Amino acid sequence: MNGLKPFSGRRMPALYEMKLYILRHGDAADHGDPRYKENERPLTPKGIQRTKQLTHMLRQMEVSFDVMLSSPLVRARQTAEIVARGLKGKVELTDYLTPAGSMEKLVEQIIVIRPVPESILLTGHEPYLSGLTSLLCIGEPNLPMKLKKGALCRLEVDVLLCGKCAVLEWLLQPRLIGLKPAKRPDK
Repeated sequence: MNGLKPFSGRRMPALYEMKLYILRHGDAADHGDPRYKENERPLTPKGIQRTKQLTHMLRQMEVSFDVMLSSPLVRARQTAEIVARGLKGKVELTDYLTPAGSMEKLVEQIIVIRPVPESILLTGHEPYLSGLTSLLCIGEPNLPMKLKKGALCRLEVDVLLCGKCAVLEWLLQPRLIGLKPAKRPDK
């Protein structure tokens, strides 16, 4: 078990038909780095570069977000702000995306957004994001999975609720972002 708490199962009003993008923050300064408190660890140059490459890829795919929510911790906020700058969006911070955040409260926060968004980006941390993805796809937060730093997944949600309501459409690992095509041998 990953330490995530089960949910009350309480039904909430629903948000209909949306794309939910879940992004783990990019590479950050190491845990225990004496220069930073845990919640102040910034992105590394590699984390910044890979996030910029991801943003470029999203532009090429013509992906945009109606709403961008991020954990206020520095590494997640920086990741979300790089994406927002590249896609001309605005980031809103929410404590519900911190490692100790409430998935139920996050879903409640999303459900009341008006106008109703078609596409939302959530930027945060592990194991919270894997737990959230698991909760929305299988109804429990304990599917054994892990999003690598800088990974992005997209969920198709018909009716958003704090339980099984989504299908995982794709998961993009960061090592695939920004790769140059393999060279073909001359014929």
